[in-house]
Amino acid sequence: MSLSRDEIFAILTEAGVYREGHFVLTSGRHSGQFFLLPHLFQFPHLTERICADLAALWDGVEIDTVVGPATGGIVLAYEVARQLAIRRGGQGPRAIFTEKTEEGKMALKRQWTLQPGERVLMVEDAVSTGGSVVKAVEAVTQYGPSIVGVTCIADRSGGAVDFGAPLRALLTLQVESWLPEECPLCRDGVPLVKPKG
Repeated sequence: MSLSRDEIFAILTEAGVYREGHFVLTSGRHSGQFFLLPHLFQFPHLTERICADLAALWDGVEIDTVVGPATGGIVLAYEVARQLAIRRGGQGPRAIFTEKTEEGKMALKRQWTLQPGERVLMVEDAVSTGGSVVKAVEAVTQYGPSIVGVTCIADRSGGAVDFGAPLRALLTLQVESWLPEECPLCRDGVPLVKPKG
């Protein structure tokens, strides 16, 4: 049974995920809202419910491997793959993750590889500009997989990000963000928080 939008927000609120204030995003932009989604992953029972709905978004799509960018995508990739296995009667994809390189890119490490044509679902907790997902996709393309889609809990871009593959999110939001020099919260003197810092 899928969760309603209100139920998803209730879970995210219970886990302390949704925040309002003045935040610097991973992209460097500023926003008055932030989803600190790693807080969800403290609670396995809540993570399981959210990931069950993420997996349901991909019913009927063949998926061999779920890939997430470290560190936020590690738990998410694992649990989405587990939920896909449950939905498919025990047979499901494996879960792996990309990691940052010294050059600031992403790579598959730990001797993981993908096969040409392997059907990959990319997962991310939240998408704003899509930069982390793009880096993760770039990390795996050398192996020649087929990226069947991207899935996330919260799409903060309002559906504007294009990965060249379907994007399916539990929440699609239009969250306003600004370049630092254009930020009205900076002009108003609202203290800036680096939520991932």
